[in-house]
Amino acid sequence: MITFIVRRLIATVFLLIVVSMITFAIFFLIPRLAGQNTYQLATEYVGRNPTRAAVLQLEAKLGLDHPIWVQYGNFLKGIVFGAHYNSGTSITYCPPPCFGYSFRTQQPVWPQMVSDLPVTLSLAIGAAVIWLVGGVAIGVISALKRGTLFDRFSMGIALAGVSLPIFFTGLISLELFSYKWPIFPNVTYVPILTNPALWARNLVLPWVTLAFLYAALYARLTRAGMLETMSEDFIRTARAKGLRERNVVVRHGLRAALTPILTIFGMDLGLLLGGAILTETTFSLPGLGQFTLLAIQNQDFPEIMGVVLLAAFFIVIANMLVDILYAVIDPRVRV
Repeated sequence: MITFIVRRLIATVFLLIVVSMITFAIFFLIPRLAGQNTYQLATEYVGRNPTRAAVLQLEAKLGLDHPIWVQYGNFLKGIVFGAHYNSGTSITYCPPPCFGYSFRTQQPVWPQMVSDLPVTLSLAIGAAVIWLVGGVAIGVISALKRGTLFDRFSMGIALAGVSLPIFFTGLISLELFSYKWPIFPNVTYVPILTNPALWARNLVLPWVTLAFLYAALYARLTRAGMLETMSEDFIRTARAKGLRERNVVVRHGLRAALTPILTIFGMDLGLLLGGAILTETTFSLPGLGQFTLLAIQNQDFPEIMGVVLLAAFFIVIANMLVDILYAVIDPRVRV
């Protein structure tokens, strides 16, 4: 297991390097291949209504006139060791991990992402617990009670949950439970260390709204997996041995059916940790989702690159953890 983890960690590092190469190429190499010179490229990165002096200053500061492989090496060096930006009159130091300076705020990108990260973590992890527990539980019960009223009703609700977009269910929940019936009147983010009870209370609506979509999908997948698994020969063997039905369902049936669920859970959680844009925008939560949306609207390329690499990091790490958990859930993976 230790050897497997070390191999995955090494593969994770190489994968993140590949992602950084692709991201860097999108913003720096492809425009050059399309015929842009270094001055035109610097014009896109200096912000709106640039002057010639500002463009030339940024061109020298970012080293855009250097060969592309030198620029990429400096980019990686800045992420690991930090970077010094020479504007001619002064030298600015960007501490690691350095993704550059925001065009919008003229501040380093990384501290801004770190300040917004607790909001996204709170939203993603809280909703993930709800949709995983709720979706899997409903899927298992529906499979065991196939064809009953509960099965039809729960799968109908699941179909509605998959079909309805987050911004629709979010606005409906705000209208009903925040404005008409003020059960959750103030949906704002409060740090968990400041007031844990208020932190959880204010995030109930975003959690349920986000979890409703994913729980519906997980319920349908769990039901399909359990129906297939419970008809396998090893389930009949376990029952023939006289095992309790609870042990047959949980220890044998559910464990075998959880493998595909765990796969998509790692992908979904990794994507949400990179920023739940629709949910954060609907509830006006200042997380990485809103940070990304503002970066795109303002064409703030350093912020966009930082978010892309951070999201890729979360996705890769989540997938690595899922692969490790395979051996815990399904012993056949160890072989």
